[in-house]
Amino acid sequence: MQFEKKDILDMESLSADEINLILDTADKMKEISDRSIKKVPTLRGKTMVLFFYEPSTRTRLSFDIAAKRLSADSLSLSATASSTVKGETLVDTARNLEAMRPDVIVIRHPMAGAPHMIAKMVSTSVINAGDGMHAHPSQSLLDIMTVREKKGSLDGLRVAIIGDISHSRVARSNIAGFSKLGANVILSGPPTMIPKGIEALGASVVYNINDAISGADVVMMLRIQKERQKSFLFPSEREYARFYGLSADKLKNAKEDVLIMHPGPLNRGVEIAPDVADGPHSIILEQVTNGVAIRMAMFYLLSGGVRNADDN
Repeated sequence: MQFEKKDILDMESLSADEINLILDTADKMKEISDRSIKKVPTLRGKTMVLFFYEPSTRTRLSFDIAAKRLSADSLSLSATASSTVKGETLVDTARNLEAMRPDVIVIRHPMAGAPHMIAKMVSTSVINAGDGMHAHPSQSLLDIMTVREKKGSLDGLRVAIIGDISHSRVARSNIAGFSKLGANVILSGPPTMIPKGIEALGASVVYNINDAISGADVVMMLRIQKERQKSFLFPSEREYARFYGLSADKLKNAKEDVLIMHPGPLNRGVEIAPDVADGPHSIILEQVTNGVAIRMAMFYLLSGGVRNADDN
């Protein structure tokens, strides 16, 4: 199967077969990171531009490392260091970047839909590294990859996503991604943090965290995104931790082989207890490791892969 898409913008637009192709490609890419010399010439001569309008540690470095592992040139650009501070529009910036002939533009932007708009304006491939509260496809793909490694299949798994659902692009992408591969997604959190009608995306909602965790194969905790909240949606962090934080005691309701996940960054002692984050069920750092492999696969399939195999 060939990957025919020009862009990777969200999980909704990827079919189950396309998701599995990305995952299978990432599985093959992963061993490169375990070599003594962590580099292959696969995408030599290709150029990746990382354009981040929002702060990022894991995602930005992961894309950068992924490009370098495949011998591509990676250039980072932030909004504060670009001509947007002089009044240049996002579209004009993207068109100017395209005029320099990069192979892929990776963009993170606070406004939902920004990467989709750019993708329509340029012929260069675009990867959405997170847009507002809308989508974060590479995070969802690495989450799915990590669970698939541990469980073999997602079909029939009970996946609980708990926390600030309203402001989470990770939650929205994972509802789509996990559901397409056969998992059952359950959402939980304070009523003020769960948007009305989110069940239409394919998840069920319970407001008691113990009900969400009960019988769960996977529990994913989300950070409270204060930077996106226009008003405080909970009385205090202490009260939030008491009712919606994941503790070892609450975890007893899950399956014995439950997997604990978190997209990061963690607020220890708020949404997740330190002993749970660092405990035997946690695969949080494995998510980070798999993030590099997933992003290598995305670069490979968009700018190299089967279509350009003869050029490598």
